[in-house]
Amino acid sequence: MISPIHPGLLCIVSGPSGSGKTTLCRAACEGGTAHYSVSATTRAMRPGEVDGRDYHFLSEADFLGRVEAGEFLEHASVFGRHYGTLKSEVLPRLARGQDVLMDLDVQGAALVRQHADEAVRRAHLDVFLVPPTLDELRARLAGRHTDAPETQARRLAAALEEIARWPEYEYTLLSDTREADLDRFRSILAAERLRSRRRLGLPGYA
Repeated sequence: MISPIHPGLLCIVSGPSGSGKTTLCRAACEGGTAHYSVSATTRAMRPGEVDGRDYHFLSEADFLGRVEAGEFLEHASVFGRHYGTLKSEVLPRLARGQDVLMDLDVQGAALVRQHADEAVRRAHLDVFLVPPTLDELRARLAGRHTDAPETQARRLAAALEEIARWPEYEYTLLSDTREADLDRFRSILAAERLRSRRRLGLPGYA
């Protein structure tokens, strides 16, 4: 097997609910050049969801056993349910030179950013995606959920707390159309692949 010229990128995309981060990651992975990392969770499967496509659905005992065995790159508990990223979803692909895209909340992104694994640190970059205005954020939250006004207010407050952490990220994208967001996101990935610090060598100069 020929060693890759550079390891794959590990790109973390964060943003408030309704920002379009999952849609952006999945669209960027179309064609197979990058891999969308599917998270594991202990929450129940919802109608229309598919195990292995939307999440890896695990029992709590299985999830905690994998935590104990060190199988997770990052994991957290949210509203009594466990969520996490399995190393098997990420590390083998990075070693083959394939880019891996992950959409994580700010808590998960911070855990990956601080990870001790050298391969993770070398491959890492992160992007924060945010609706262009507060009014647009409100509209997206209202259009996505059928919650009571009190619940929508809590979601908005949580979203604003997340948005306040945008300076922690290497890149910040103010969302536009899906097509424009995808073009700019792909430009970031293309530029990052050209960074000298990410390369392991030059073809023809070995």
